[in-house]
Amino acid sequence: MGISSSDKELSTSSIACGGSFKIKLTLTAEPDIVNNPTDIVLILDRSGSMSGSPLANLKNGAKKFIDIIDEATDGYQDGHIGNGSRIGIVSFAETATQDTQLITSVADLKAAVDALSAGGTTNHKDAFEKALQLFDPLSSHAKVMVMFTDGVTTAGGDATPVATQAKAEGVTIYCIGLSGNGGIDEQALNDWASDPDSAYVAITPDDTELENLFEDLAKNISKPGATDIVIQDTVSSCFKITAVSSPTKGVATLLNPTTVEWKIDELGVSSSEGAVLEFDVQHIGPCSGTLEVNESILYQDTEGNSVTFPSPEITVDCGIVVIPEECPTPIDITIGGCEDTVVFDAGALAMQSQGRILQLDVTLKSVCPGKRVALAVIMNEVDASGNEYKRGLKTMTIPAHTAATCQDVEVRCITFVFPEDLDVSAAGSGICGSRSFKARLIAHYIDHDYACCNTGGAVS
Repeated sequence: MGISSSDKELSTSSIACGGSFKIKLTLTAEPDIVNNPTDIVLILDRSGSMSGSPLANLKNGAKKFIDIIDEATDGYQDGHIGNGSRIGIVSFAETATQDTQLITSVADLKAAVDALSAGGTTNHKDAFEKALQLFDPLSSHAKVMVMFTDGVTTAGGDATPVATQAKAEGVTIYCIGLSGNGGIDEQALNDWASDPDSAYVAITPDDTELENLFEDLAKNISKPGATDIVIQDTVSSCFKITAVSSPTKGVATLLNPTTVEWKIDELGVSSSEGAVLEFDVQHIGPCSGTLEVNESILYQDTEGNSVTFPSPEITVDCGIVVIPEECPTPIDITIGGCEDTVVFDAGALAMQSQGRILQLDVTLKSVCPGKRVALAVIMNEVDASGNEYKRGLKTMTIPAHTAATCQDVEVRCITFVFPEDLDVSAAGSGICGSRSFKARLIAHYIDHDYACCNTGGAVS
């Protein structure tokens, strides 16, 4: 199954200009076996060389294996292997026994394991044959055999043809070997197991390691939802990330003001599992209205899961904004690779010169709906003695708004140009010197319903 759900949520649907909100990323993964039922046969060696601690540790390992599959199939160790998967037990010495059929009862499986006793020779061929008989050839379930042995074949003949037949019928074979009891035929295990050997064969000389080997094998068979997860979430340039909380799983790092990286080693290994990351975001810049928060969000993991996160929107209320002057239209200039200098005709540029540029914003308070406003800005420069010099006059019409009530109207980007040859500061440091200015603003309604007594009516 892998990743079963992914989400990106905002703590609110709207904020004021410059306001903050939280983003919550959630990810849920579950083992592949949840949605892909698997029939598993444990083939357990109970020959005489298994007497004592090897058999005791084998039983512990096999029961641990059963518990992990129990939890992986339905999220709980509830004594029942869920969602269609089943386990069967075959044990062998000089002959093999089907100790259970493919069943779902954890108690019955563990009872069959606990009932094993050591004695006799080793017949791998009969063990594979009895195990293969448990599978229904018409079933669409995945089929897995786990062969455990501690010795070489001493009865029954060569087991390789039976193992080869099982693999040809779609059975995956894992082999676990205990080499400390007189040796095993490592080449035989490699021949029996699925390829590659490094993934399907494990050999240990120490029977105390059997529980760990069976545990690792159970996790491998159930196929973890996702491992080595990396998520990079980048918000749009209208926002910046101000704080990142510790996620419920993994580690999160702020790579730059707009990008957070979240890494998770593994998720959904033995059961369905979720992870959550929250981080704080603040609105910046001039953008307003309904904005998409995402710039991009990238996901990758070892399993190659394909994951898509939503792209939520948020409404940013910056009031009523008027921009009476547009930015200058850019002129495209190309310099060739072998040219040191280029002469380019930039065309006519009216009423502008080199110097400083001042951009003013002003908020008109409580402007009533349906009324245009006349706005004037008078700009003077001031010298060191307090004398003022005229530097510009701008008048403009602010369009009427249609809000239901009186609103503040923000007028942005009223631009003045101050050529350097008009500098009266006497600072003597060129463009790096300080210059002082005074701005005077006048605003009044254009539209009104006043009429003088002798006019007999309103003037339009």
